[in-house]
Amino acid sequence: MNLYFINTIITTTINIINIIKKDDKMEEYDIIIIGSGPAGLTAGIYAGRQGSKTLLLDKGLTGGNGLEVPSMENYPGFELIAGMSLIAKIKKQTEKNAEIRELEEVKSVEGKEEGFQVKTNKNSYFAKVIIFSTGTRNRLLKVPGEEEFKGKGVSYCATCDGILYKDKDVLIIGGGNSAAQEAIFLKNVGCNVTLVHRRDELRAEKYLQNKLKEKKIPVIWNSVVEEIKGNRMIESVVLKDKDNNKKEIKTQGIFIAIGDIPNSKIAKDLGLELDDYNYIITDKNQRTNQKHVYVAGDVTGGVKQWVVACGEGAIAATSAFHDLEHPS
Repeated sequence: MNLYFINTIITTTINIINIIKKDDKMEEYDIIIIGSGPAGLTAGIYAGRQGSKTLLLDKGLTGGNGLEVPSMENYPGFELIAGMSLIAKIKKQTEKNAEIRELEEVKSVEGKEEGFQVKTNKNSYFAKVIIFSTGTRNRLLKVPGEEEFKGKGVSYCATCDGILYKDKDVLIIGGGNSAAQEAIFLKNVGCNVTLVHRRDELRAEKYLQNKLKEKKIPVIWNSVVEEIKGNRMIESVVLKDKDNNKKEIKTQGIFIAIGDIPNSKIAKDLGLELDDYNYIITDKNQRTNQKHVYVAGDVTGGVKQWVVACGEGAIAATSAFHDLEHPS
């Protein structure tokens, strides 16, 4: 056997030993929560208070989309609070009960004997339980000006931001239930709202369409947004109709309601059951089709509100603790 093959065998053996050592040194937790929005943070509070060693991992900063909410008037206990302020309060409470690691993206979750291996862009971990609270991301128009004026007239949540546009001219983009509901909400809080839809009929349920008529909310049919324009804040929107005719409409706000995309790829790769829209399916106790895997928050679909996400986070952590303490 020549020296080359001897060196190759030695190098391969050392690499294998290093891998084994790395796995042996994997940090172990009772519960790993993927995502640190309202659902994940609340799950962390409940999991830690129950005595579980708990880790939250987030690819971004704690709070996720919640950090973009300028103000809320519908979160119990606060007449008016910014999303960033509320996240800071919840995060402080969570940190007393669980460890949070930001800017650490989970790349995969793999089932192992008696638990799961979680691989991130920085490390590998072992957990007995996984809670997905990965949320959703907004479906974007992908037009010039959208990114530039996000938070400066461009919004994806009428419930969050609508009151800021009272007595102002705003546009709602979309034609489904969410768009119709948000248009009605904006009208109710005093906005001068117009709906813009790319077809000649809405996809929203009939009762919502009737509500739009009752509220006398105008609709611009067969039109799409071509560009969002402004200086420091949004000032106008360029629309293009089905005949490629363009017109510029002055507006002080644009609410984009063309749907969202659940962040469920890793869950899917793990084998969790998804619905037709890629939301993760759970039972009333936030359990999934896989033992010791739970889900909370917007990634489950349904009513996408902070109070709902927090409630689901509490249920997921409670269910997880119960199942660990009472294995079937």
